[in-house]
Amino acid sequence: MLKIIAGNQVKELDASHVEANEISSLDLMESAALAFVDWWRSQDFDGSLPVHVFCGAGNNGGDGLAIARLLHQAGYHTTVYRCVSDSTRMSADASSNLNLLPKGIRMEAWEDFAADEGILIDSFLGVGLKGDLRPQAEEIISRINAFPGRVISVDIPSGMPSDQMLNGSSVEADYTVTFAFPKLSLLFPEHAKATGELVLLDIGIGDSEYKNFDSPYFYLREKDISNFHRKFHRFSHKGDFGKILMVAGSRGKMGAAVLACRAALRTGSGLVTALIPEEERYIFQVAAPEAMCSFALPEDLSRHDAIGLGPGIGVVREDVLKAIFEQYAKPLVIDADGISLIAKNLDLISLVPKGSIFTPHLTEFDRLFGKSANHLDRLKTASEFCQKWNLNLLIKGANSVICLADGRQVFNSSGTQFMATGGSGDVLTGMLTSFLGQGYSPEEALICGVFQHGLAGEIAGETRRRGTIASDIIDAIPETFVRLGVF
Repeated sequence: MLKIIAGNQVKELDASHVEANEISSLDLMESAALAFVDWWRSQDFDGSLPVHVFCGAGNNGGDGLAIARLLHQAGYHTTVYRCVSDSTRMSADASSNLNLLPKGIRMEAWEDFAADEGILIDSFLGVGLKGDLRPQAEEIISRINAFPGRVISVDIPSGMPSDQMLNGSSVEADYTVTFAFPKLSLLFPEHAKATGELVLLDIGIGDSEYKNFDSPYFYLREKDISNFHRKFHRFSHKGDFGKILMVAGSRGKMGAAVLACRAALRTGSGLVTALIPEEERYIFQVAAPEAMCSFALPEDLSRHDAIGLGPGIGVVREDVLKAIFEQYAKPLVIDADGISLIAKNLDLISLVPKGSIFTPHLTEFDRLFGKSANHLDRLKTASEFCQKWNLNLLIKGANSVICLADGRQVFNSSGTQFMATGGSGDVLTGMLTSFLGQGYSPEEALICGVFQHGLAGEIAGETRRRGTIASDIIDAIPETFVRLGVF
């Protein structure tokens, strides 16, 4: 997993990388610019459109100047707009890239910008931003935001702090192309409009180079996943793949039980039993014939390798939750109505088996903990809860956050807006419970389950687009193992 460090540590990280690899800081800036232009070429941008590059005085401006040079060399009509009047105030590397600009690139002051077409590259303010914006910076950001064409921010939208909530103006980008690691603030839901589509580019800084920097935050990527998976062999039998119990469904909400159980089966569970109301057995057994049914809580819960509870059970079965908590010692997955029941009686938290996984979306999170001021406040609340009770919690949404019992918080990179559909969370509950039942630790189950849930949504969304439904996500689960090379 990739560590997310603070914005004020970036300079130190860059210096460490430069020294270890015996290159210059200007070389590293060139690597960033080359990575940006490689990404640019992979997009379907109209090559006939003019490119407007707003450049500040710092290293973010230096990135923009290098990008302008490379795009000009690639045949784009490029104009640089200076956001600083005195070149002596520029950083050393920005000044070097200013001197490297070919004569064919026009240079103008930002005040003279009046274009109404093309693509604008925002390379004005970077991760080194401190304090409130000056009036001129506010004016520049306002001018950028008034541009009707596509806006691409380099590393971070100008005006946005690296690690804190936005408190003022920032560029509202269509894309934010960030380098090495995603800056924390780019992952906050409140900043979605400013960040646009987030693109992370590798500029040659290895994961091991972050080891000397303290941070509780990490970013989960596709290449991380296979290391967390258990391996099975051809003599493995259904018992090896886990026996799970899904406590789900009620009258009018049996779809939740069906989706969770089908997702568990598609994730690889050997045996799945659903604890459901007996009068609803017909719809369930027709919809999920590979799963078994139970109509009363078994006397011996220990024969189940994992239990998931909550999807569609309603909010009147507190007695069932309490009985499970008192009789079962292994980690559970608690979702949906299970979370709402606990929110109504917080004394139940002390009974929840250690290592269990809570999976609230934002409304359920607020129901459990009270209203959060913002996402940063929400992360703090989740961390304190997990460490106090030795539990794990997933804050669901875009860039879902895995909050572990040891205080680490892992932002997911997979998923798509097309997963915003009823039943998607029930699918995730089934996947997480399945991995627990297969012998994965809670951390392993969360990492594999959350990422592959998002990946399955991406696969389904490739063809279904906004017509994607939860069953499409389930059908795509097997393909996630293929794409990850996990068998």
